[in-house]
Amino acid sequence: MALIKNFDLSGANARFASKIVKTAFIGLSLVFLGSASQAQTTTGSLPKAGHVIRTAGSAKPIQGWVEFCRDYPGECAVDTSEASTIEMTPEIWKTIVSVNQHVNTTIKPVTDMDHWGVVDKWSLPTDGKGDCEDYQLLKRKLLAEKGLPRRAMRMTVVIDELGEGHAVLMLKTSKGDYVLDNKRNAVLSWERTGYVYVKQESQTSTAWVSLGGVTSPTVTAKNR
Repeated sequence: MALIKNFDLSGANARFASKIVKTAFIGLSLVFLGSASQAQTTTGSLPKAGHVIRTAGSAKPIQGWVEFCRDYPGECAVDTSEASTIEMTPEIWKTIVSVNQHVNTTIKPVTDMDHWGVVDKWSLPTDGKGDCEDYQLLKRKLLAEKGLPRRAMRMTVVIDELGEGHAVLMLKTSKGDYVLDNKRNAVLSWERTGYVYVKQESQTSTAWVSLGGVTSPTVTAKNR
């Protein structure tokens, strides 16, 4: 698990502040995620269909992302001729799960302050070290190199079970929206993570959109 910092969460709608309080209860639901997601880590079969998360207007970009895009414009460019969703097949699912596990197990978690001497820096972990957003940026790069449309893979900011800002990679697929996370190897549909969703990269321009602070439903033993 990467060490995380508090992201600039401005840009969510007015109702978001009250929803943050709910994260105090998210930790209880996350206890079940390891067993709840076991079937979804099976690389030979497709996951159950999930849902598509809705956007809610524009949002302020993360400053670390702005600086990263200045250094690596190709990693942030939006090609609207690309597919906006990934057509999920057993082989694609296997690739997604494999890349997620590979990056999670090969990158050493370290804070930006310890790594770079600054509070927030987005980068590709070429030296084998990074924090949450660095893991996800590398996963997107590797998946894009394997032929998945970059436009369908969006960096996303959430509030985690600790009530802190956290970055994940959301894949928009024909089976719904799925989340790649350095906190776990299981690839889950967004509504099974227990996170509060703040904002993510736009699919139509080099910008960010609000996710309105929508909270994924509680994961319980009943719906494992």
